[in-house]
Amino acid sequence: MYQAGSKRSALLIVDMQVGLFNGQDRPYEGQRVLDNINQLIRQARNAGVPIFAARHTGPQGSPIAPESPLSQLLSELEVDDVVDTVFDKTKPSCFLGTGLADRLASAGISEIVICGMKTQYCIDTTCRIAAELGFQPVLVADAHTCMDTQVLSAKAIIDHHNMTLNGPFVTLLNTSDVRF
Repeated sequence: MYQAGSKRSALLIVDMQVGLFNGQDRPYEGQRVLDNINQLIRQARNAGVPIFAARHTGPQGSPIAPESPLSQLLSELEVDDVVDTVFDKTKPSCFLGTGLADRLASAGISEIVICGMKTQYCIDTTCRIAAELGFQPVLVADAHTCMDTQVLSAKAIIDHHNMTLNGPFVTLLNTSDVRF
């Protein structure tokens, strides 16, 4: 079993928002993924590991403007916006224009446990950029999701990204194997 936390770790939750999770197209195995993320949150909190939650936002007047109901984190998500760091992003990368890399580096964090949605956009981009920035990303294989597309099923997208990212970009673990 892999032991996350042998280095200073953080949990990064990506785009678990009302507008994405509860939209017209529902995420693949959404409730299971949400339950797994909440398990990771509880484990991180118990271990004193910092928790970061990104929200993808658009310009003022858009359906996902920063203060719009659709851009808010799911109420079922056990993120505490008083204790945890909730930040907005406008690009698929959780790093571009957010100051996240500086916050992580100043806290001495080298390992980032990543979960959330959407697999082929923000999860993929964040994993690749984290590795390029010198962090050690851990992708939680059963705690990220997306929706079916016209070309591929969500399951195929998730399986493909787990296979492609594992090794060159991330360490791939299941929720039950993560220990902070």
